[in-house]
Parts: sequence; structure tokens; C-alpha cells
Amino acid sequence: MDEALLRTLTPTVIGILVRRGADFAAAEDAVQDALVEAVRVWPEDPPRNPKAWLVTVAWRKFLDAARADASRRRRELRVEDEPAPGPGATADDTLQLYFLCAHPSLAPASAVALTLRAVGGLTTRQIAQAYLVSEATMAQRISRAKRTVSGVRFSRPGDLATVLRVLYLVFNEGYSGDVDLAAEAIRLTRRLAAGIQHEEVAGLLALMLLHHARRPARTRSGGRLVPLAEQDRGLWDTRLIAEGVEVLQAALARGRLGEYQAQAAVAALHADARTAAETDWSQIVEWYDELVRLTDSPVALLNRAVALGEAEGPRSGLAALADLDPALPRYTAAAAYLHERDGDPVAAAQLYAEAARSALSVPEREHLARQAARLNAGLRG
Repeated sequence: MDEALLRTLTPTVIGILVRRGADFAAAEDAVQDALVEAVRVWPEDPPRNPKAWLVTVAWRKFLDAARADASRRRRELRVEDEPAPGPGATADDTLQLYFLCAHPSLAPASAVALTLRAVGGLTTRQIAQAYLVSEATMAQRISRAKRTVSGVRFSRPGDLATVLRVLYLVFNEGYSGDVDLAAEAIRLTRRLAAGIQHEEVAGLLALMLLHHARRPARTRSGGRLVPLAEQDRGLWDTRLIAEGVEVLQAALARGRLGEYQAQAAVAALHADARTAAETDWSQIVEWYDELVRLTDSPVALLNRAVALGEAEGPRSGLAALADLDPALPRYTAAAAYLHERDGDPVAAAQLYAEAARSALSVPEREHLARQAARLNAGLRG
């Protein structure tokens, strides 16, 4: 396998697909799928014309993805055009596909990746970012999942936990970018909650509603991020907050705590505070303790360290942070924030600049760069 040849041909093939009418992101995705196919096929059956082979396979992958996307959009339009369902009518084609893609023959991580790509509408790059892996690794994972299920009958739906994970990731992607994607995740989770009496389904719905309620205050003109402490809480959607709290309270009353309920409880405590200064950080730390107990998630541990810094002082937060892997996404940004609160602007400015270089999105990178510039300006003054 000539990897150098593949790297050389990749931009050329992307350019050809774009000239044929594919948008750049879709072309990139299709070529990535074609490269994975090349890695699988070429060692035993090398093509006479590698470039022509890649163009043909990538274009076919693009057309398949475009048809799948068009089919999904037609399903959504049909659902929107249908009259309101009567009592007990909660069927939804898209939700059924989520369950079918979460096939028992797939590992949960592969099922989530396949569903996000085939039904959720996310690109390979977006899914890779959500899983904190490289795009090539995720492309291979999705390709393996496709091969695994290519010869099986989709008569056994996957488990609920996998579907909830997919909905959670789709919402997260939409919450940080495409509002329609977030709204679609909420719509599907509402339908799921209407048909299944399950505390974690309710917990996930509450979490989505409470986060979505803050969306109008999260950015300023030009897409500039506004940190939670600086948001205009008058812009928060009180109707969504009230609904989210009600759904969460009903779920917690069942006495079977899960990770989505714990995350929703943190969001509810933020929503309950009239000002940032009134936030009950001690309770938030306690809920993060529950979340860590349930998931042992490094992201939960990172958030707990920041919350501990608010509840007990920045030194406590930095001590908790020291036990975590510095390679964890947003670790450096958290360290910068805690160092600034601890009265160390020099270290904070350096850390903000470092965090900006590894930020996961353009708005986040620009926000962190502004924080570094603000502190550096103060030091020079």
C-alpha cells in the first residue's frame, strides 16, 4: 500500500468531486470513505489507475450519502406534514432507524458512530471530534460497522442506552453549532419519552431542555462566545427551564439515578441561580461526585475540578486538576481559568494561548485567544 500516493491523490480527488457538484465537506467525507476502502482492497487487488479508482469510489460514496440524506429529509418533512397523532401514536421513522442502527451485533461505540453517520446526518469529522479520536480512526470504525451489519437482518433493535448516547451526541453537536440539529435531537427525545417510561430518557430530555434554554445568551453578534457567568440571564427561555425542571424532578422521584439525570441536575442548579454569584457550587460538586461514580468520566472529573474551584477556591480546583491527564480536551482552558482566579495572570495568559491553539471550534479558539490578549494587555499596562 503506497500511503504517500494516497496522500498525494487526496486533494486532487476532492477537487474533482467539488467540480462535479459536491460541497467541500461532503467531498472530504466521501474521499475519506474511499481511502478506507482502498486500504482494505488495494493490497490484494491494486488498481491499474489509482486516481480513477479513487474518483469512482469516492463519487459513489458521495451519491450514497446524498441519497441517504435526501431520504432522511423526506422522512422529516413527512412527519412535519402529518396531523397530530392520536393517543398512544408515537411512531417515528427516524427514531426507529436509530434503534435499528444500534444493532446487537455491533459494539456500542460502533453502533453510535454508524447511527450518527447514517441517520443523524453528522460528518465523519464531527463524530471523530465527539469521540476525541482522529478522523481516519473514526472513518475506519464506521467502515467496519457497515461491513458488520451489511449481511444481517435488521429485525432486532439495539438497546436503549446506545440510542440515548446517539441522541446526546447529536444534541451536543447541534448545541455548539447547528441549531436545527439540536432541535431535531430534542424532537426525537420528546417522542421517545412519550413512548417509554424510563428515568434516563426523561433525564436526557430534561438535560437538553435546560441547555437549550440558554442558547439565546451563549453568543454575541459575530458568533462570539459568552461564558456562562457573563450571560444575560434575561435571555434564557424560562418556559424551557420550567419544563426541564419538571421533567427532571419526575425522573429523580423514581429513585434510579443515571448519568443524564445527574447532568441535568447540574444544569438545573445553574438555571435556578438568578445571578452567577448565587450559583450553589457546593451542590454542583456533589452532583459531579454522583456523575463520576456513575461513569468514571474524565470529562466529569474535569468539570468537577472547575466546580470545586468555585466552591472551595481555585487552589482546590487546581489540586483536583493535577490528578487528571493534561491531554484531556479543555484541560488547559480549565487550568488557565483557575490560575487567573488564583491571581496568577502570567501563567493564565500562557495557558489561555495554549488552549486556543488546541480549541475544538473557531468560536472557542477566538474566545480563548481574547482571554489571553486581555491578560497580556493588563500585564503590559
